[in-house]
Amino acid sequence: MSHNTFGHLFRFTTWGESHGPALGCVVDGCPAGLALTEADIQPYLDKRKPGQSRHVTQRREADAVRILSGVFEDERTGGQVTTGAPISMMIENTDQRSKDYSDIRDKWRPGHADFTYDEKYGVRDYRGGGRSSARETAARVAAGAVARAVLGPDVTIRAALVQIGERRIERARWDWDEVQRNDFFCPDAQTAKAWAEDMDAVRKAGSSVGALVECVVSGVPAGWGAPVYGKLDADLASAMMSINAAKSVEIGAGLEAAAMRGEDAADEMYLKDGAPAFRSNHNGGVLGGISTGQDVVVRVAIKPTSSIRIERETLTNALEPTTVLTKGRHDPCVGIRAVPVAEAMAALVLADHKLRAAGARL
Repeated sequence: MSHNTFGHLFRFTTWGESHGPALGCVVDGCPAGLALTEADIQPYLDKRKPGQSRHVTQRREADAVRILSGVFEDERTGGQVTTGAPISMMIENTDQRSKDYSDIRDKWRPGHADFTYDEKYGVRDYRGGGRSSARETAARVAAGAVARAVLGPDVTIRAALVQIGERRIERARWDWDEVQRNDFFCPDAQTAKAWAEDMDAVRKAGSSVGALVECVVSGVPAGWGAPVYGKLDADLASAMMSINAAKSVEIGAGLEAAAMRGEDAADEMYLKDGAPAFRSNHNGGVLGGISTGQDVVVRVAIKPTSSIRIERETLTNALEPTTVLTKGRHDPCVGIRAVPVAEAMAALVLADHKLRAAGARL
């Protein structure tokens, strides 16, 4: 299986399956001398791990990370730092229930990658989707923590859930501090309460629902990216679309730009404290594929979880008509736990572009 690696100068490869003994990643291209311990990585994994509320899958995983290579206890600084060598990390799977999938081993689940995996490889791991499972994103989040170390404290990456189903947050009530206070990474307490009621109904019906995640990155200087095939926004879109169940990505105004007039969409410039500034940010912090110094704004739409307890028509791998419903433990809204994954993917792209930008000018 190819294409398990993402990035250019700063790149990572993930490995492992949902119901295998472990999963993990190898991060290559990380500069030497950065402080990095397992304790620096674990908080991001804790944010993503399952079983933290009734609104997500009840699979219980500690998601404890182990760094296997690429760091060294530096006596001069008294702390553990990166060596410049590949950083290998592992996360053990401890709560698999593979028997839950025995009924669907020969069936193609609608909305899943079962059919396409069989067509491409002639074999598939039916236990939780194997490599196509969202469980793989734990490794991305670990790699994203390393990327944050490369970016440093001047770059702030924050994501929030701004829509579940048809209920979207009113922008006037947005509060970043509220994101860490509820089960939905929601920046509005009132909407979070409404979502809880919505999700209880969805879960009781055995169904699922989609969501919209918004990621905002502050502190990116002007000049990261490239004007043709290495565009910062193109790489961000590619990264976000690689997240399980992602179906669309917006940068800045996104789809709303199609309804704008030129005088409204263009972000006017002026001089502020002797430096260029913008009066709006419809372009999401990127112009011509290169960062402007404004906040980089990305949204990713996540489709409803395909594993539902409602019987659907399908085929077996012998092309026999049948029906299927999915047993086991699944997220009724996989978009909730996509929030820390979106942050990680943004960090990984930006770390790569930071290193690329370093060699652009003498």
